[in-house]
Amino acid sequence: MSHSGGSYLPAMSASLREEMELIEKHEEILGRRAELLERTEGRREQPDVQRKRQGRECEAARRRNASLLQDLQRIEDRLRGRQLPHPSLLALETRYWMSVEESLPTWEHSLLGKGPHPTDGSRHSPHRTKQKPSTAKDHGLPPRPKPRTAR
Repeated sequence: MSHSGGSYLPAMSASLREEMELIEKHEEILGRRAELLERTEGRREQPDVQRKRQGRECEAARRRNASLLQDLQRIEDRLRGRQLPHPSLLALETRYWMSVEESLPTWEHSLLGKGPHPTDGSRHSPHRTKQKPSTAKDHGLPPRPKPRTAR
């Protein structure tokens, strides 16, 4: 009997070893499975987190835009409340700009170098000669070009 008992013991220890290896592999597989489940749960929750963050950002943008619109409304109200300049001042300004528009072609020609300076020649009006000469530096203007002489 000891002979058959001896052969049974090595067979049992081999199967015990195999069983231990299988248990270790099973535990390793369970660990990997748990890890993968955690990752997939994290990915499933990620869009919810992103949606919540985007919702907060949208709400902040809405509040900021509403505040900007209120600021603009206040500015418009203040501008509407201001008095316009006196009518005579508005008329003077209108006449000034009409004068500028009328003389623009003459000056444009001169500034492009295609014609004489508008103040050269016989165009001097009598009231212009009465004004005291001023330098361009007095008014922050560039100097006038020197009159051209005929060659």
